[in-house]
Amino acid sequence: MRMTDIHRCEIRPGRLVEWTLSPRTLDIAAALPEDARPPAYIQESHIRTARSVREDGLFVPTWLGAAFDIPGPVDLDVLQEALRAWTLRHETLRSGFRWGGESGDDMRRFTLDADSVSLHREDVGDFPDATGLARHLQDRFDRVADALRWPNLIYTAVVRDDGVSVYMAFDHSNVDAYSIYRIPAEVHELYAAGVAGRTVPRPRVGSYVDFCEAERADADRIDGSHDIVARWREFIRRCDGRLPSFPVELGVEPGGTLPEQRMLREPLVDAADAAAFEAYCRPYGGSLVGVLAATALIVHEIGGEPVYRTVVPFHTRSRSQWSESVGWYVGGAPIEVPVARAHDFPSALRTVRAELQANRRLSRMPIDRVLRLLGTDFRPTSPDLYSIVSYVDARDVPGAGHWPDQSAYALLRVSYGDQVCAWVTRLPEGLWFASRYPDTDVAHKNLRLYVERLRDVITGVARSRPATATANRPHDHVV
Repeated sequence: MRMTDIHRCEIRPGRLVEWTLSPRTLDIAAALPEDARPPAYIQESHIRTARSVREDGLFVPTWLGAAFDIPGPVDLDVLQEALRAWTLRHETLRSGFRWGGESGDDMRRFTLDADSVSLHREDVGDFPDATGLARHLQDRFDRVADALRWPNLIYTAVVRDDGVSVYMAFDHSNVDAYSIYRIPAEVHELYAAGVAGRTVPRPRVGSYVDFCEAERADADRIDGSHDIVARWREFIRRCDGRLPSFPVELGVEPGGTLPEQRMLREPLVDAADAAAFEAYCRPYGGSLVGVLAATALIVHEIGGEPVYRTVVPFHTRSRSQWSESVGWYVGGAPIEVPVARAHDFPSALRTVRAELQANRRLSRMPIDRVLRLLGTDFRPTSPDLYSIVSYVDARDVPGAGHWPDQSAYALLRVSYGDQVCAWVTRLPEGLWFASRYPDTDVAHKNLRLYVERLRDVITGVARSRPATATANRPHDHVV
């Protein structure tokens, strides 16, 4: 699935229908007792940051979504039941938080039983103009899929004679990119079974709510003397006491208001160049290592920083029970690449590989727990703690081969932020690049230059030797 925003995902006019959790479900939720399972550290940080930024007077939507087509004519009753059945698979989608405790500042979980969940369908009306429809969907998703309300998910369908386009949005606290990637195939399977009068056995999918409890219990066992905390302390010290930003000029005023962001998204290279690049990089650890090594060299060219410091996202789906689960299974590992001593691409590859081998285990410890133990005041003023460059090979996600025919997209909300978040995705058709970054002239110039140079490095490496082997296909680095 290509990453994009709601305005660039082939929206066509039609009749809009939407589903939200029913009033009956909301009434049941309001009376639920506390669920003792705590939020994940990443969930708590996300929601508290949203509240902090809101209190500073800025509304920053942070939802993720999925878009895909189902050929028609489509039975909306069957589609509704497919959406409900999919929702019931994933406990986090029927679990939310309230503020409570003596201080009124504790996050207390509540969780609905599956039998209590039903959807309410509303026929919104006809939208003859695609631009107006996209604007309406974004505004609606902003209001509903909001970190500070519950429920914070919404499903919609644009109905036409030849089928429907499904658009779904979720606050980030419940989903990561891999969760989004799995949606089209799972909903298609449930819908096809419903049309045929078959039932799909409910798979044994691990609960992200259970994962939150287990991960937090493990994180709470460490204290400030742990070596992971010491490693982060030194890394942050070498970043001048902050978590790392993208080391090129972005035209952002330090301490100023949070700037609007814009999106850059486009194909990087085709399937042949992507395979050859992977083959070249495989002895060093694969395309992730290659993308980071190329980035280190390029940002040194653009910005002149002698050391490239970044936090590399890794998934935390360490057990098979989490592999099909919807949730935010992401951690980060710090790396430092002394580019001034890495005079060519192979030496940069070796340095990145060594850094990842040494530091990847740090991604299993939530950074928000580490920051608490460091005792530093990291009161977030931005929804992004740091800049990222992420890589994921999505070709083995179920249904990936059908994504082009289904007009399937992973949706990002581009709103406000002072960081650069970039995603490089391996798809059957090649490598796809997407980024959101501060909307300034200098940031646009430097991000444009970064992408062009990244393409140059990848094609230069790819065409320097033939690709002789099939690439491995992990989904290690999804965010």
